[in-house]
Amino acid sequence: MSLLIAICVGVAAGFLAGKIMNGSGYGLIMDLVLGLFGGIFGGFVLGLLGIGASGIIGRILVSTFGAVMLIWAVRWVRSNKSY
Repeated sequence: MSLLIAICVGVAAGFLAGKIMNGSGYGLIMDLVLGLFGGIFGGFVLGLLGIGASGIIGRILVSTFGAVMLIWAVRWVRSNKSY
């Protein structure tokens, strides 16, 4: 059951991050992956800052924060490439 919840949170977080970052998202699979990795990254970063969240809403917020940070980082790296 917790895997199903993690997948739902990942999809929701990836979708929200795509909307926050002025995009249309990256498709269902990439939104899922982005949300799941965003949850791990967001939990790590916010944990270092001493900020924690509980419940489904808290998980979505933390995952969205992490996914937004990942989108920003990917866009920053892509824009600074010089060929």
